[in-house]
Amino acid sequence: MTPATPPDPRRLAALVVAVGVTCALHVGKLPVAIPVLRESLGLSLVQAGFLLSLVQLAGMTLGLLVGLMADRLGPRRVMLAGLCLLAAGSALGALAPHVTMLLATRVLEGMGFLLAVLPAPGLLRQRVQHAPTLARSLGWWGAYMPLGTALALLLGVPLLSAVGWRWAWLLLALLSLLAAGGLSRWVAPDAQALPSGPAARPAATLLGPRLKRTLRASGPWWVALAFFLYSGQWLAVVGFLPTVYHQAGYTGAAVALLSAVAAGVNMAGNIGAGWWLARGARPGNVLALAYGAMGAGAGVAFGAQGHPVLQYLAVLVFSGVGGLIPGTLFGLAVKLAPDDDTVSTTVGWMQQFSALGQFLGPPLVAWVATLAGGWHWTWIVTGVSSALGMLLAGRLQAAWRARP
Repeated sequence: MTPATPPDPRRLAALVVAVGVTCALHVGKLPVAIPVLRESLGLSLVQAGFLLSLVQLAGMTLGLLVGLMADRLGPRRVMLAGLCLLAAGSALGALAPHVTMLLATRVLEGMGFLLAVLPAPGLLRQRVQHAPTLARSLGWWGAYMPLGTALALLLGVPLLSAVGWRWAWLLLALLSLLAAGGLSRWVAPDAQALPSGPAARPAATLLGPRLKRTLRASGPWWVALAFFLYSGQWLAVVGFLPTVYHQAGYTGAAVALLSAVAAGVNMAGNIGAGWWLARGARPGNVLALAYGAMGAGAGVAFGAQGHPVLQYLAVLVFSGVGGLIPGTLFGLAVKLAPDDDTVSTTVGWMQQFSALGQFLGPPLVAWVATLAGGWHWTWIVTGVSSALGMLLAGRLQAAWRARP
């Protein structure tokens, strides 16, 4: 199909964010489904934690490689392949007869998710040339995960009640295919092409120098570590909110609404980061503020037992102000990549550490809650992450200042 006239930068950014939201729905579908899956498949709490985090296995192990692929093959091509793989994983998950099969399909979904979302900042960097517009676009891109998660949390309970979790998985598979069709139709093909014929060089020759340039620079390491410290605690807190409220006796509608608002408010921070950075804010200061708010918010949310209103307000601070972190880090990843040819590789390295955090965070929090007999000590995990993040903010500020 021949693509239409390429959209203007703002429309392109909106399309890319919409594709990301459809991918995030596959991550967000799990939290509201955990109570249903525990009843139908006999999940334990720790198994539920791994079910939440297994979607990040591909990113944890292959993020850097996928980033290299996106820089070499072109971001649009890799995103289309990822959307198709994500659809296949969700469709197979709908047919899973037991927990083991469902866990395996989550790994497949994770690979598709990685391929579909990781190249997006590189795609925006290639096609949005106006720097303030790019900063705002990357801030909006940082909001794809909380927006998708919030929609899944809000709509998941009525959808599961209406059609069951298997049909919900199938509907999301169809949505991913529709997203692939939209990307194919309205985004022009990648400019670069693979070499062919006798002059073609081995892939290692093409990718090796790019990999070395990325990993020898300090900037990609700092943004990767910063995302690791953010992503694990955010997914652990927001991912288990439906379970916490369900155990506290809240109704299904109340659980859905409270969880969706807590996830959705994260958007404000992401978008605000893009707006703030476009106006010259220092990224290190933005990050330090956000990590501090996450540490304090989680401490009150899990420590102030018996004060539900105060606890929920603290969750909103944790998620909302914490949203400044991904919006800032996506902008820093583009800025701190060694050159234009390593943007997706840098984002891939950051994604790998982000996925590692999301893989470790939920099971670690579930383990602490199981040992303590409740959620009241889990703030220690988030507090340590936030303190280390505040230290990293200074390093990132120095790296940002050193770039031309």
